Amino acid sequence: MSRFWSSVVHSLTPYVPGEQPKRDGIIKLNTNENPYEPSPRVLAAIASATERLRLYPNPRAASLCETIAAYYRVAPEEVFVGNGSDEILAHTFQALLKHDAPLLFPDITYSFYPVWCRLYGVRYEEVPLDAALRVRIADFRRPCSAVLLPNPNAPTGIGLSREAIETLVAEHPHQLVVIDEAYVDFGAESAVPLVAHHDNLLIVQTLSKSRALAGLRVGFAIGQRPLIEALERVKSSFNSYPLDCLAIAGAVAAINDDAWFQETRERIIANREWLVRAFFELGFEVLPSVANFVFARHRNHGGARLAAELRERGVLVRRFEKPRIEDFLRITVGTEEQCRSLIAVAGRLI
Repeated sequence: MSRFWSSVVHSLTPYVPGEQPKRDGIIKLNTNENPYEPSPRVLAAIASATERLRLYPNPRAASLCETIAAYYRVAPEEVFVGNGSDEILAHTFQALLKHDAPLLFPDITYSFYPVWCRLYGVRYEEVPLDAALRVRIADFRRPCSAVLLPNPNAPTGIGLSREAIETLVAEHPHQLVVIDEAYVDFGAESAVPLVAHHDNLLIVQTLSKSRALAGLRVGFAIGQRPLIEALERVKSSFNSYPLDCLAIAGAVAAINDDAWFQETRERIIANREWLVRAFFELGFEVLPSVANFVFARHRNHGGARLAAELRERGVLVRRFEKPRIEDFLRITVGTEEQCRSLIAVAGRLI
């Protein structure tokens, strides 16, 4: 009953995740999941790890931190892991983003950001994207406590160069810059190499997308030691065992199987390019995506109608009821077969 709610609960508008279908035969292109199975090494590692289920996992997931550190050529103490990048970001809001001046992030971006701001009492200002729905680094030259940017941005899929990120970091030497790289592996440039030279930069990534582990819930952050220590303090005050032994084992195996990672990401990139060309031929406007999804609208058909009619025909896509983008559909890049089925259905609707 609402009479038992804490005061903060009344002010919250929770994040709404993408629809999870309840019937078979749906082409699910609404939650940006990887359409391909994870590495076979992941399944073998998880099976082996079941022998340790009676024991608590390593509280820092040391083996995973070491694996991530080796892959990205940083020190293990510069890595922080948690239950998906969402938990990493939530800890970041608590540990590093609550200050007197406002936090800056784009007005069209991951819709969880304002939810966390309200939950943790973080002041924020939304910085409008330009007319082409791009982030302009110059627009962030204003008083703030920190800057939070997804690269590539979601739901647009448009990426920034590493050079642009470095410009942003250099222009805010006294503010933290957090780069959310959930989709970076599909064609954008990671800013991880900049961490060694900038103590005000934190990179957040996930294994949900490019490593096909959305169901395992593993994310990580990379930054210089003082930033990581702040996250560890919050984590250890909330949950000293954030990742279970199965998640740790599976994540280590996924990162170590780089050949599988490269093969599946290249297939997704190829499917995306095919999908973009096919949408253009149907009269869609498609933003230049470097993510595992495309953001598209048709010049003659509203987004609400298209999303509803696709759903009626067994294809789920994502639409956001927000000014400037209400006619766009965010569409996950699926398998070759799924992409062709999508285009066939869309072609009958246009």
